Amino acid sequence: MGNYLNSLDIVPCLASSTKEDVLGELTDKLVARHSAFDREEVLRALLERELLGSTGIGDGIAIPHAKLLHGGDPIVVFGRSTQGISYDALDGKPVNLFFLLLADVNSLDLYLKLLAGISRLLKDRALRSRLLEASDADALYDIIQEQDNRL
Repeated sequence: MGNYLNSLDIVPCLASSTKEDVLGELTDKLVARHSAFDREEVLRALLERELLGSTGIGDGIAIPHAKLLHGGDPIVVFGRSTQGISYDALDGKPVNLFFLLLADVNSLDLYLKLLAGISRLLKDRALRSRLLEASDADALYDIIQEQDNRL
């Protein structure tokens, strides 16, 4: 995941309080750094994916993801909510950690590998605790990179 997440693509303290708002806030972060994307198109793709089933996988984690025709590399945006957001997660608990993944429709293999890698990364309870306690975007990035390099 290291090649697809930048410390500038991290929201250390999400302001949102609803699922739709957090998707909008993460999308805003994505389009602010990757201006080739249309905010409404990205948000629509994420919301359509959520209609298929919640990307809140439990243990305070959500991995909203979508595929668009854009021809570029996948993009990962990370967001953290210290208070937790009601997200219709599989375990019914609030979500604190969000990894948004956007990939090209023609990069299915890489898309699936990144989804699996994010899931594998977040299985570590100690890592999740460290992410919740990190002080800022740089600290969050360092923790994610350190763990990603171990896997």
